[in-house]
Amino acid sequence: MKLKKINENLQENLIENGLTEANEMQKETFSTLKSGADCIIIAPNGSGKTTTIVLNVIQKLAGVNEESPRALIFVEDKTKVLEMVALFEKYAKNSGLEVYGVHEKGDMDYDKNYISTGIDVLIGTPTKLNDMFSSAGYNVNRLKMFIVDDADAILKLRHETKIMRISDSITKTQRIIFSEVFTERIEILADKMLLEPFEFDFEDYDEDDLEEQEIEEVADFDEDEDNLEEE
Repeated sequence: MKLKKINENLQENLIENGLTEANEMQKETFSTLKSGADCIIIAPNGSGKTTTIVLNVIQKLAGVNEESPRALIFVEDKTKVLEMVALFEKYAKNSGLEVYGVHEKGDMDYDKNYISTGIDVLIGTPTKLNDMFSSAGYNVNRLKMFIVDDADAILKLRHETKIMRISDSITKTQRIIFSEVFTERIEILADKMLLEPFEFDFEDYDEDDLEEQEIEEVADFDEDEDNLEEE
């Protein structure tokens, strides 16, 4: 995948998994996301939002490891947690990044103990992350990226307060919102949480151009889901 100054190991992993060309969204947002600026990215289902999140987190965090989470990613539900963890396993190979996902059906004590051993990327549902941050003290001073994926779906479930509660505890980080549509709730959340964000709108993305990567990722995820749940 040809992107300006992309991490060489990440590029090799993307190519190895068939992603040789960046799509429109990945090309247009890569430099801005890499710069650390707050962003709102609107794009339809199947346009590669999840892949865009994963590759940009790896790009920013690879090469350095710390005990405290450096990327916090909110997703809609358990299925989304497992899907994103699976993508990190493929694209972050040999990066040294420790990625962990949490959801309501997981064991709280186990999750807390695992996170306390040191992770780089924490992925979870708003409810589970809120419960964890409310009951345990996590060092968020090293957090580099605060990401809300599928924000329109999450906000329909009225999770704004949970997201803001955690965001308010973090003094400085890059905050990014991904959504299929731009709604009034997203506008309100962005006004409260983001600082002079760059806005990208791919709502008119041609359905005929939707990446095959999404089809391949879903297929791979379906094959691996049982193994991920056992872990």
